[in-house]
Amino acid sequence: MAALCPPPSPAVAKTLVSMAGPSPVLAATFAYWDNILGPRVRHIWAPKTDEVVLGDGEITFLANHTLNGEILRNAESGAIDVKFFVLAEKRVIIVSLIFDGKWNGDRSTYGLSIILPQCELGFYLPLHRLCVSRLTHSIRKGRVWMHKGQSIIPMLTGEVIPIMELLSSMKSHGVPEDIDIASTVLNDDDIGDSCHEGFLSNAISSHLQTCGCSVVVGSSAEKINKMVRTLCLFLSPAERKCSRMCRSESSFKYESGLFIQGLLKDSSGNFDLPLRQVMYAPYPTTHIDVDVNTVKQMPPCHEHIYNQRRYMRSELATLWRATSVEDMAGDSAKHTDESFLPDLLHMFQDIHHRDTFVKSFLEQVFQLKPNLSIRSTFLAQFLLVLHRKALILIKYIEDDTSLAVEDPRRTSYIVG
Repeated sequence: MAALCPPPSPAVAKTLVSMAGPSPVLAATFAYWDNILGPRVRHIWAPKTDEVVLGDGEITFLANHTLNGEILRNAESGAIDVKFFVLAEKRVIIVSLIFDGKWNGDRSTYGLSIILPQCELGFYLPLHRLCVSRLTHSIRKGRVWMHKGQSIIPMLTGEVIPIMELLSSMKSHGVPEDIDIASTVLNDDDIGDSCHEGFLSNAISSHLQTCGCSVVVGSSAEKINKMVRTLCLFLSPAERKCSRMCRSESSFKYESGLFIQGLLKDSSGNFDLPLRQVMYAPYPTTHIDVDVNTVKQMPPCHEHIYNQRRYMRSELATLWRATSVEDMAGDSAKHTDESFLPDLLHMFQDIHHRDTFVKSFLEQVFQLKPNLSIRSTFLAQFLLVLHRKALILIKYIEDDTSLAVEDPRRTSYIVG
């Protein structure tokens, strides 16, 4: 197979990434369109492994393939196109983000691609939106660098490597699609066996209020993972594939975009929760500490999205005004809108909207005998009622804001 591929260009730089575990990613590439030579690869990121699955020549061939059809690209200025290639003959899948950029006065088409084995298609698809969202914002920042005559490679490296590490951690510690209720808090003999009744009720209520996104922290990996599995019972199977268990030997980094993740505190009882990554998350987050039984939550979804967009715009504006490479460093850049910049210590607040629906569910489920399927059936019934209540509320709001003007009787019909 390697003999059929063109040799790599000697100008292609390559970064080998050391991974803590097996990596599902074969390589990541950054390519551009040369008006004379056609598609060319500028940089390759590949996991450092003993066995080389794809040679540099094969990686270059695959990366060039993503730009072959872009010679007549006519997209809006600033557009980032996401393309998905399944190359059965090569047994790989390629996710490419195609965009235009200006570097050293020349405008060209660029492609950032991630190459995975075709057998990992089912593993990757639930995480596709997460990866694309993070790479898209990295490209936005990289365009600013390119416009200022700087290389985009450092900016892309700062996001490509964490995504490779994220996919590796999801491969080894991802939450399974099917969860046995026996491994969760809901299988305890009594509601207070594993945690306090009020704490469990607040954790589940806030978890549902923040669109099913939570981060569970503590000093015991066993307690953290038990809470993670419990909260995952309230997610769909696809959302569980975007959740991650806690690692017992050392903590993972916080990753924006995951629904549920467990983080282990260090020996001093601290953990790293970076402001930038928290703001990048698509939904607000619930913070659950299983050591001190506290539950905090971010503002509602509409406020979070508003704050997120302001933060991202402020970040891009800061990069645009930067006058040196040091000022343009992502983590060290100070936002010009200091009045907006949120304080991480005050970002997570106490639960303001008390819930009785979850509390009633917990009181009833623990009256049933444990270690039987009846509790799983009762949970499924609770989720069905919850979804129907949400659907009725959405239909009512839609009717009340639009159709009720034309026919007021429709509102009373839906409510009744």
